[in-house]
Amino acid sequence: MESRSVSRQTANDTASGETRARPAGPGGVLWRHLIEPYLYLSPALVLIGLVMAVPLAIGISYSFQSITLLRPLDSGWVGLENYRDLWSDRKFWRAFANTFQWTFGSLAFQFGLGLGLALLLNTAFAGKRLIQALVFLPWAVPAFLSALTWAWLFNPVIGPIPHWLAALGLLDEAENILADPALAMWGPIVANIWFGIPFFAITLLAALQSIPGELYEAAEIDGASPWQSFTKITLPFLAPMIAITVMLRTIWIANFADLIFVMTGGGPADSTQILATYIFTTAFRKLDFGYASAIAVALLALLLVYAAVLMMIRQRLVRT
Repeated sequence: MESRSVSRQTANDTASGETRARPAGPGGVLWRHLIEPYLYLSPALVLIGLVMAVPLAIGISYSFQSITLLRPLDSGWVGLENYRDLWSDRKFWRAFANTFQWTFGSLAFQFGLGLGLALLLNTAFAGKRLIQALVFLPWAVPAFLSALTWAWLFNPVIGPIPHWLAALGLLDEAENILADPALAMWGPIVANIWFGIPFFAITLLAALQSIPGELYEAAEIDGASPWQSFTKITLPFLAPMIAITVMLRTIWIANFADLIFVMTGGGPADSTQILATYIFTTAFRKLDFGYASAIAVALLALLLVYAAVLMMIRQRLVRT
């Protein structure tokens, strides 16, 4: 009898505890679904706000102000004046065009070579682990060191690349292409291709390994050629991953000024000046933080539109 009363009391306590933990009615539903989750998320949301949202708001506000350290007395709100100056700034539009060449010139080769390496590493062959380690090595090298190395390689005094290009007939003589305004942009692009291939190789290899092998076996039984298997099985499965990786890599490349700044400094004659380096030189060389913020906001708006378009494409690919 005593044990039965104890068990009943325990059951009643448990039931009452569950009732207290999960209040019934509309108020309980509101608490569980609209209030309680955000209480758990609040530390992360506060941290994100302090680290990202607050600096972003401050940067956008700077774009509507005149903040020039060399003229501290002229500081203040100027409205859209920085953006009007931006519209008529020839250096801005040249940096804008160079950003497209830099970003998509790098991205096309990074994606193509990265996909090829991922397909190769998805097969079995001798020495695969060694090749895989060598492929991923450029991603581990600091960007500053990569830029210095490639700048030396393009130097005809100590580097072999100009002599190879001259021997192939691509150059009239062994010269430093980083000093030629017509060719200078291709130096950082080549360095960036080498630097960014591992990103696509790693992500696409992971996506390839998630494709069920039974699909390829069924296609082989049906007499499908390797090209048909690639276009009908591999690419459709990779499409959502390709969309997200291309979007991320585009944003990173457009903001990636390290290689250009170390190899050419934006020269010669602004031929390698992109928006990211133009922001840096305007802010920390001309000390005009208001105008630099306006350039940064313009770049942000451009990348947001690009990201929104790619995310819409990705949603369609996922549905199909």
